[in-house]
Amino acid sequence: MTNSKKKPLVIELDAAKPKRSKAKVEPVVIETPAEAPAIVDFDPQTAGMAMQMATRTAARKTSFIVKWFWRLVIALIGFALSIAMWDFTVEMMARNLWLGRAAIGLIAALGLVCLFLVLRELSAISRLRRMDTLRAAGERLLTSTDAKQIETYCGQIYRHLKTRKDIGWALAKYDEGTAQVFDAPDRLKFTETSLMEPLDAQAIKEIESAARQVATATALVPLAMADVVIALTANIRMIRRIAEVYGGRAGTFGSWRLMKTVAAHLVATGAVAIGDDMLGSLAGGGVLSKLSRRFGEGLINGALTARVGVAAMDVCRPMPFHATPRPKVTSLVKNALTGLFGSS
Repeated sequence: MTNSKKKPLVIELDAAKPKRSKAKVEPVVIETPAEAPAIVDFDPQTAGMAMQMATRTAARKTSFIVKWFWRLVIALIGFALSIAMWDFTVEMMARNLWLGRAAIGLIAALGLVCLFLVLRELSAISRLRRMDTLRAAGERLLTSTDAKQIETYCGQIYRHLKTRKDIGWALAKYDEGTAQVFDAPDRLKFTETSLMEPLDAQAIKEIESAARQVATATALVPLAMADVVIALTANIRMIRRIAEVYGGRAGTFGSWRLMKTVAAHLVATGAVAIGDDMLGSLAGGGVLSKLSRRFGEGLINGALTARVGVAAMDVCRPMPFHATPRPKVTSLVKNALTGLFGSS
């Protein structure tokens, strides 16, 4: 008869343990606090998120259904307000004749103001379209030698800016020198240098001011999403002022249209992201590693704002950059942020 008892199974725990390396790890000895490694509170991979989010928000295309949703909502609200004002007027007329007449007068005045605002917005959009037409014609004439077309185009640029009193000296310079320029390409270059350069200087000041504002707000405002709102607002204001510098005078809807155009251009070309240019060297170099996270993001957001401003100049300028060099983002950031975060 065989023994049915089984022997107990023994598992050695030492065998399951991983083998430790016999190499000795020497501890790092820090004698003074100055020898301690620096604590980097800035991540270059997430730098400039406020400006990137603001630009992508502005460049986002609205779907067909969403457009009709808001149109119907606005129409319904307008219809409800019309009925409410009608009932209010009828009730005032029932109470007192003069109260009813006063209500009718106030409603008529409100209607006239609304009509004026609509006409102003339509006029602003018309001026922006005229600037688009002039810029497209200038791009076609860069490689043309037709003296008649170039002369007509230069005359259109002059008439577009002749009411500007702040550049009266430039207009006078153009009047004096245009008769001495006979070659068609030289006429185009002379028009750009005499009429566009003073406007470019004003646009550059607006870009530097907006970049400084966005950088300061990002560095000092600790609230979540507040820097995104500030960046979006500052960029819309900057683009609107740049359009006014070149004679656009954008209204509320025109400013948003310009912002969407500039943002779509930046997103399509990838210029809003941190690449291997000046922004990449700032984010990965030793400059931002010495700063805190908020100040580093402020510097990057300010640089991205400057990049948006240069794109706005391309969109709003009635003449394309040819004889006059396009402003460099590096110079704009240096002039805008020098002294704000300390010299580097």
